Amino acid sequence: MNRGPAAGAENRAALIKAAREIFAEQGVDAPLNAIAKRAGVGQGSLYRHFPTRGAIAGAAFDDAVTEIEQLVADGGTLADVLQLVQRQATNSAALIDVTLHHSGEARAANLQARMETLIEATLPAGRAAATVPDFFTADDVMLCIRLVASALTETSPDERDALVRRSWQLLGVRLPE
Repeated sequence: MNRGPAAGAENRAALIKAAREIFAEQGVDAPLNAIAKRAGVGQGSLYRHFPTRGAIAGAAFDDAVTEIEQLVADGGTLADVLQLVQRQATNSAALIDVTLHHSGEARAANLQARMETLIEATLPAGRAAATVPDFFTADDVMLCIRLVASALTETSPDERDALVRRSWQLLGVRLPE
């Protein structure tokens, strides 16, 4: 039974959940109709809520940035932020990749700006704790996150954790074990 506009919020939530799952399972190029099918809605509903791939990816990634914001608000350090980003990227590298490739879209640009603010807020203490090299700027840390996330998109899920740890090491970023 079609509930029409009354089902809008429920459909949107189902689409976001399905997008997280589908992108994590099938990668960046997953068909958008698979998201609609998993959510139990039609493609029209998907495009009504999220007109582009970047829009659905941004919505799905929003919760991850909110989780990082809460970590920083609770006193999290740069090392804590990078470890959480590592865990999130390991669980869903494709989602980060989709978001990065759609950075020209308003929602993705907003997520990126929020991340930059968090990095800037934690960078001074992170430098003091030798988390990142002394000369790193917030832009450098963001670049490192992009490099690591991009490498993950072509790595099988069981190899991702080791790849992330090795990537941070090569980039001169030291995180607690």
